[in-house]
Amino acid sequence: MTNKFYLTSAIPYVNAAPHIGHAQEFVYADVIRRFHKLLGEDVRYLCGADENALKIIQAAEKTGMETQKFCDIHNIEFLTLAEKLNVHFDVWQRGTDRIHHFPASQKLWELCYKKGDIYKKAYQGLYCVGCESFYTPDELDKNGECFEHPGKKLEKVSEKNYFFRLSNYQDFIENLLTTNKLKIIPEIRKNEAVAFAKSGLKDFSISRSKERAKGWGVPVPGDSNQIIYVWFDALNIYQSGIGLTWDKRQYNTWAPQELMIIGKGITRFHAIYWPAILQSAGLPLPKQLFVHGYLTVDGQKMSKTLGNVVDPLKIIDKYGTDALRYYLLREIPSYNDGDFSERRFIEVYNADLANGLGNLVARVAKLVETHKLYLSKLREKRSNRIIAEITPLLNNFQFDRALEYIWGVISGLDKYLDREVPWKATASNAKKTLHAIINGTESVTSLLEVTEALTVFLPDTSKSILKQFQGRAIKAQAPLFPRIKD
Repeated sequence: MTNKFYLTSAIPYVNAAPHIGHAQEFVYADVIRRFHKLLGEDVRYLCGADENALKIIQAAEKTGMETQKFCDIHNIEFLTLAEKLNVHFDVWQRGTDRIHHFPASQKLWELCYKKGDIYKKAYQGLYCVGCESFYTPDELDKNGECFEHPGKKLEKVSEKNYFFRLSNYQDFIENLLTTNKLKIIPEIRKNEAVAFAKSGLKDFSISRSKERAKGWGVPVPGDSNQIIYVWFDALNIYQSGIGLTWDKRQYNTWAPQELMIIGKGITRFHAIYWPAILQSAGLPLPKQLFVHGYLTVDGQKMSKTLGNVVDPLKIIDKYGTDALRYYLLREIPSYNDGDFSERRFIEVYNADLANGLGNLVARVAKLVETHKLYLSKLREKRSNRIIAEITPLLNNFQFDRALEYIWGVISGLDKYLDREVPWKATASNAKKTLHAIINGTESVTSLLEVTEALTVFLPDTSKSILKQFQGRAIKAQAPLFPRIKD
């Protein structure tokens, strides 16, 4: 398949209900999926549930619930969030899938083992349950804690388990990253990954004792006392979901990943560990990695202790799906950290959605209805000037800048309407102006071009606008985005 596009986003731990950070990444991936489908490509978007981890067991134990049932409940919560966000998964692959995922992870293990890249040794180290990873003292903050999970003391763990020979892939990884064979966007994340690689790659643990893992997870082939652990297992969801070991034709069709979308805290695992594992196994390598920043809430890191974890479902119920999608895409800089606050959300909603797009659509529809105009046909199918302009931005995952451009067009149409004053013009001139706004001319980028471009970002809104301007009797309707009173 020459025009295929295989896209993945990070596989979330299902140890709690999803928060707004999960919504952010789901929406980013969905925009890319819709964009590439708009370009006529065959797209497969895979995500899933990371379930084989110590933190899952611990979270289940706190509730007194059996682990599998605990995973099942939270798994549904993530799928519900995606549905509410209008995010479509082509594949949702769970780590507890014994039919597809368990055999695929064992196969990956066997391939690396045959290459001589897996060995067993006794080890003692500092373990972060939050990251499900060992750290050396020089990788920790001044308090001796993980940078991703400050305030949580690391466990000192001593056990015998299996390691992957990452050190064998020092030159390979450096070359992969510096030559952009695995392209990392933005550049700052590439530089961080290269710096980490050049500091010297160390072998890392890929199993846990069955006792410490409490028997939960994928058994190590040939060693019933060990469980394949987290990163070696979880990253393989990207492959078990497209056919590794169970559908060779499907796997050969879709592998490798054209794009991986992740948050900055797991860059190391995707930019360094994953390509090395795949190279060891003789499997196709991913091509591109987009690393986004984190979301704070009212300027503070989200924390259960602070009680500021934002439930995206509540925001959707209160303000609507496309309103949340718009905020996450326009207000949050895709390369950097961004902040969510309800106060700012309302400001952006009123300014851009209610007073901007919504007001323009309402004005145009009302004028068409008032003049009892029949628009004989919608604009003929031709190249969309907006899509042409935003394509380079979307290829670089600059969602905020793409929407900034589209809203510039919306503002321009508002100004054109004010300049031509069709409510004062003759019926003939009014019709000419309204045709130009809706269908476009050589000099006027049309509302329908805006609507087509918005299918990528705000799919429900786009459908509503298109439906309103199709048919003989175009009438003013309820506002797309009713203004929120301060």
